[in-house]
Amino acid sequence: MTAFEYQALDHAGKTRKGILSADSQRLARRELLDAGLTPLRLDSIGAEQQRRDRGGKAKFSQRDLVLATRQIATLVNSATPVEEAIHAVADQMNKPGVRGTLLSVRGRVIEGWRLSNALAEHPKTFSELYRGIVASGETSGDLGAVLNRLADMLEKNRATLMKALTSLIYPAALAVIALMTITGLMIFVVPKIVEQFDTFGARLPFVTRFVIGLSQFLQDWGLWILILVVLSSVAFWRALSVPSFRLQLDTLLLRLPVIGSLAQGMDAARFSRTLSTLFAARVPLLDCLQTARRTVLNKRLRHQLGDTILAVREGASLAAGLRKAAAFPPILGYMVAAGERAGELPLMLDKTAEQMETEFDTATTLALRLIEPLIIIGLGAIIMTITLAILIPVLQLNTQILG
Repeated sequence: MTAFEYQALDHAGKTRKGILSADSQRLARRELLDAGLTPLRLDSIGAEQQRRDRGGKAKFSQRDLVLATRQIATLVNSATPVEEAIHAVADQMNKPGVRGTLLSVRGRVIEGWRLSNALAEHPKTFSELYRGIVASGETSGDLGAVLNRLADMLEKNRATLMKALTSLIYPAALAVIALMTITGLMIFVVPKIVEQFDTFGARLPFVTRFVIGLSQFLQDWGLWILILVVLSSVAFWRALSVPSFRLQLDTLLLRLPVIGSLAQGMDAARFSRTLSTLFAARVPLLDCLQTARRTVLNKRLRHQLGDTILAVREGASLAAGLRKAAAFPPILGYMVAAGERAGELPLMLDKTAEQMETEFDTATTLALRLIEPLIIIGLGAIIMTITLAILIPVLQLNTQILG
């Protein structure tokens, strides 16, 4: 069964748009006619949706993915056939792109495809990790439980990422506003006041001469500085796609105080939770490691995890392999060793991920409480300097006049 996007006229002459599923275009057209609609356009959206996915234009956000996965898992756990579960979830989605993708997947499942193979037609929406976990659930015969664990992992990974992003919004906005305020003062306000000092015969104080010189520099070169910053940002963004540059940058990032430990902790939590989900889905350990390794964002840590995979391949335990690589905090190796001894490795990995996420939240909260007042103090100090640079000559002039 294929998903079709249609545009049709109703009895009142109004244009209606929507998506329906049918075995062929002829049957889809017949279904529209039976509903009292006159088809104007009827296109298969499977191929178009695949083109959008491969081009990176699929309208399937991470939130949509988590929601759809959770709902499909709930329906499958209640003994609903997979194709019916997908159809039920697709029907309640408001976004045409999301609904079209799900109906396209459902069509392949009805044709006899495995769900993981149907998802592979939309690689930009369903990652290799996602498809691998679904495939393990199909192989083990416990697809509903595996989808539930997958939804849990996606939700927690998204929550961790959103915490990191939202933590940066306020200080970043504060820094931008401070920079814009200072730049506006130096370019538009200071020059107007400086004009009043032209007839001031005495030598201006150092702080005033410094502020005037900086103001003049920004007026002369400010636009060029802005262009240089934009070009440098674009060049830096492009350089991130160069493996050697990205590796050096990530290595430097790990050496930075506070920031390095936060980045390492985030990757360790993501790695632990992914590994737990894969291992609980009965994926072979080496495949678990290979897949979980790809979820690590820092290239240096990902490179070090290659030593872990090599050690496990040679017969070492997972805990020993993690200690050898020394990519993550030692606590991860200790928790994995305890999980291996107790036969509860997924549980211990989940606990480790939760502990590291808690440490990340605590560290970011503390760092922000330090950064915010520092920005405010810095902004206040700069504005006070500009104010003194203006007031001191005025006070000197008043003194001379009164004297």
